[in-house]
Amino acid sequence: MAFLPYPQIDKLDPEYVLQKLAYFLAEDIPDRDITSEIFYTKDITSTAILENEEEMVFAGRQILEQIPVLSPEPVKVEIYINDGEKINPRSAIMKIEGPTIFILKIERTILNLLQRLCGIATNTRKYVDIVTPYNVKILDTRKTTPGLRIFEKYAVRCGGGYNHRLTLSDGILIKDNHIFAAGSIGKAVELARLYHPLQFIEVEVENYSQLLEALLLNVDGILLDNFTPEDIREAVVYARSKKPDIFLEASGGVTLETVEEYAKTGVDAISIGALTHSARAIKMHLEFIK
Repeated sequence: MAFLPYPQIDKLDPEYVLQKLAYFLAEDIPDRDITSEIFYTKDITSTAILENEEEMVFAGRQILEQIPVLSPEPVKVEIYINDGEKINPRSAIMKIEGPTIFILKIERTILNLLQRLCGIATNTRKYVDIVTPYNVKILDTRKTTPGLRIFEKYAVRCGGGYNHRLTLSDGILIKDNHIFAAGSIGKAVELARLYHPLQFIEVEVENYSQLLEALLLNVDGILLDNFTPEDIREAVVYARSKKPDIFLEASGGVTLETVEEYAKTGVDAISIGALTHSARAIKMHLEFIK
């Protein structure tokens, strides 16, 4: 099966996680937690359990592992779930023991981030489970939350999906605006090869005429945008007859209800912006037990 030559975010750099968490916490606590300091002194400690309230796929272990580093005082964290695990409601994800004020300071920020990432991983897994019998990969897009892209694309991997380009610097994807600027698909591909002769080149096409033009140019990949499943099936047969190893990607408004029909067409992958931009946050909470 042909596939895109882009790196996959299979782990998070601990230093990057710490940097981002420090930034997120500074946003929520620019000075002090003036409410918690009314009720707790620095020497008071507590134990709390992180639990989910609904079935989900977990993404966030590498975030929880950095919590002790954020605290000036000793904090003990026990994590019970691995990234990518599907768990039932009311599962214990983590136990944390440490200064009560510290736990309260990080609670909302950690929950917000984990709820978002677990929502993406859970959403992705639903698509992946449907297309797995057809040997089709589910791809994410750059439709991510600014500042959270690496986290969100990691969550897609936890859900069993694959990463498309991380940034605009990672590869050439010629789209409608580029074709408009160049004047034609042929000219756009010619310019891309002139400036980046060794790069993988994928072209987005919106109709059969553009597909034929792209195939004549011997590009590496074609994104079939907003084609019906029936049209994609026909396009795949023709494209494979001309270039058996060409990468073929379907995209454009694919939903959980329609993804199986697209998977049956024979494409290599289906890219879905909704994996990240429309994922619902998973409900979870941090409950103090002593």
